[in-house]
Amino acid sequence: MSLPLVQAKAALRREIRAWLCARSAVERARASRAAGVVLSARPEWQAARAVLGYVALPDELDLWPVLTAWVARGGRLALPRPDPVTGLYQAAWVPDPAHDLRPGRYGIPEPTAACPVAPLNQLDLLLVPGLCFAPNGRRLGRGQGHYDRLLATEHGPAWGVAWDEQIRDDLPTGPEDQRVDAVVTPTRWLAVAQCR
Repeated sequence: MSLPLVQAKAALRREIRAWLCARSAVERARASRAAGVVLSARPEWQAARAVLGYVALPDELDLWPVLTAWVARGGRLALPRPDPVTGLYQAAWVPDPAHDLRPGRYGIPEPTAACPVAPLNQLDLLLVPGLCFAPNGRRLGRGQGHYDRLLATEHGPAWGVAWDEQIRDDLPTGPEDQRVDAVVTPTRWLAVAQCR
């Protein structure tokens, strides 16, 4: 990766993190509920039987109430966890979100070792957080490449989840940065094909 690209990514990450840190818990809760409504209204979500979700960091939109309600109606939920051998993210089935999670290496709840691996090609939808998304589907993550490596494998449609302010027309990305197929925000569902 070239130095100018690294610097551009770092500058945008600082800008977005500062904006996210300035959001109150009330704003985040309101935006999370609104994004959950947008997600729940999508026919693809309503038809999904198996989904990769995520447990939100404090500055991310929190879809956990939507995910757990969906599981209660019979959906199969997978969450990312690091592979104990490679350290790379893998998806693991979470049969009971109330009992099958433990704090992971970043303090984020993740599936226990007893939860079986979920092949990504068996998932109807992958929900992916990020710091920024572009209308062409490019995503800027937190800089570790965990989701980029996960998304580089065979999988179903991937949807980013972000505030509207995290959508940027000009996003510094490289060939290792994976695309998503759509982005869910508190106000809209942005399909990449419709945005080009």
